[in-house]
Amino acid sequence: MNMRFGIDLGGTKTEIIALDASGAEVLRERTPTPNNDAAAICLNIANMVRAAEAKLGAYFEKPRPVGIATPGALDPSTNLLRNSNTVCLNGFPLKTEIEKQLGREVKIANDANCFALSEASDGAAAGAAVVFGVIVGTGCGGGVVAHGKVLDGKNGIAGEWGHSPLSDLRDDERPGVHCYCGRWACVETWLSGTFLSKQFALRTGRDVPAAQIAALADSGDTQCADEMARYEDRMARALGAVINILDPDVIVLGGGVSNIARLYTNVPTLLPKYAMSKIIRTQFVKAKFGDSSGVRGAAWLNPL
Repeated sequence: MNMRFGIDLGGTKTEIIALDASGAEVLRERTPTPNNDAAAICLNIANMVRAAEAKLGAYFEKPRPVGIATPGALDPSTNLLRNSNTVCLNGFPLKTEIEKQLGREVKIANDANCFALSEASDGAAAGAAVVFGVIVGTGCGGGVVAHGKVLDGKNGIAGEWGHSPLSDLRDDERPGVHCYCGRWACVETWLSGTFLSKQFALRTGRDVPAAQIAALADSGDTQCADEMARYEDRMARALGAVINILDPDVIVLGGGVSNIARLYTNVPTLLPKYAMSKIIRTQFVKAKFGDSSGVRGAAWLNPL
């Protein structure tokens, strides 16, 4: 049977999935991610793959392709990992070391790219030619899939939506918030769920999680409704800039913020204000596979 493995390398857990040729899940398992030890992380991944192959040995005779989703990305010039929140992996040859362990080629991609690939392959954007996937939760990540393939870019940073500046800043938004990346007014500082809660607290003195702000807005809380209107306008500005450059068929939203239902009604109506077209045909949809899209997309990195 044709089959591919995907690994989602997280800061606290590592997950493996096996998908058959149709994308159906055959196996899924998790282990804790070793703490602050790059060599142990590589060994853990290799052992998970070997254990999965042993468990599924009746399905195939040769080693299967492996894809890995990880925060950060490989530097094209050095093949070393960078910008990972598992800091012990920054500057480490993750791909090379795991390939040595397993004796086969391994593909590695940013977790947002894997999210976009999963949703473009058999998720909410299945069949679309160009897909922009965004993960909005405690931060903001983005990935681009064109004609079934992840677009990495010459510098390995394609889709880094969260660290582009928000366009059309209002007077009361200037100069914006200083981002941990060193820049000001990054999209992430405006749209992350954490920022939504912080801005609401600064404006009202109320400490309310992002999801609850949306729920209270829907139930008639005027302060929450005002905050959500601001947030939706900012999301439309950020996505309008993406549409102007990429003009995707589908934008797929994942992460904790994706569970706010009103976004899928309100944001599309605002997009024509910020994109260079009076009619926006780009679909704006919720991810089909949610938190599972990262590991599924890692599996889809390898053609069968």
